[in-house]
Amino acid sequence: MIRRLLQQVYYFTVAMAVLTGCFIVAFFLTSFIYGKIGLHLSLLPLSIINLLLGMFFTILVANLIRRRHSLRVMHLFDSIIQAMEQIARGDFDVKVNESLRDGEFFDNLAKSVNKMALELSQVERMRQEFIANVSHEIQSPLTSIRGFAQALRNERLNVEERSHYLSIIETESCRLSKLSDNLLKLASLEAQNMKFEPRLYRLDKQIRSLALASEPQWLDKQLDLQVELDELDITGDQDLLSQVWTNLIHNAIKFTLEGGTVRLDLHRQDGRIEVKISDSGIGIAEEDQIYIFERFYKADPSRERSRGGSGLGLSISQKIVELHRGTIAVQSRLGTGAIFTVSLPA
Repeated sequence: MIRRLLQQVYYFTVAMAVLTGCFIVAFFLTSFIYGKIGLHLSLLPLSIINLLLGMFFTILVANLIRRRHSLRVMHLFDSIIQAMEQIARGDFDVKVNESLRDGEFFDNLAKSVNKMALELSQVERMRQEFIANVSHEIQSPLTSIRGFAQALRNERLNVEERSHYLSIIETESCRLSKLSDNLLKLASLEAQNMKFEPRLYRLDKQIRSLALASEPQWLDKQLDLQVELDELDITGDQDLLSQVWTNLIHNAIKFTLEGGTVRLDLHRQDGRIEVKISDSGIGIAEEDQIYIFERFYKADPSRERSRGGSGLGLSISQKIVELHRGTIAVQSRLGTGAIFTVSLPA
């Protein structure tokens, strides 16, 4: 409001300055001409001539200003049209010259086009990265399946070798199937097309049941599993939240060295339900923590691949938690384990 008022005062001041300047020029011009030709007029005819000449100069200057403004506006619109055509061709590396802007409307118009081009460029970069990551994740198991399928053609293989190769093919096929399922689930969550059926249930029973289901994994690594779960009810989609706890528990077991500790906590905190899954594992570097919820992100790609991960579990977990109006965060340092905290409405 104040800005618009100041603009109006500025334009009024400029108009008055132009008007005054034109009449002053007209006065001095007529005085100079009359002096040269020796003409002496009375005050009334002289005032009328000065007035008409001043108005003529004012109209002339106004037309020049309007013409210049129109050229600036046309130049701006030409730049915007060219930028939109470039964007339509899939080239988002465009920028409207904001030095051509004239007034608040054109200022916002140029900024909006530049902002749209920047956002589309970021979306395109993410799309290309996503395609590259999917291709990479699919290529690895396909290469194994093709290689071991070709190896099975060797008639000199014994039964044990054939069984081993078939086991690898089966494992890689399951990995491809899981990747496909996770991609479909992530796409549904991002498009908000996932079937969401919240109901009231005991959260502590769910987490305890999932911990017991993963018993073979943590017993195999001789991990100390510590559980402290308050009896709490929650209204949520039981199947979707089950995947969150499964992902976090499996990650904690996966990245904890043999003989380490995994701890599950469930408490009510400040009017919200808080689930903490912590471990004494290898930890996550501070510079990696801001990226770990991104699709396919792996702090150590070679290590993750050897453990059978696809880099989608945490991204899916975050989407599910956000669907329940909650938050998920991580605290960690390299070599000291990690703590994943999920906060949900009570």
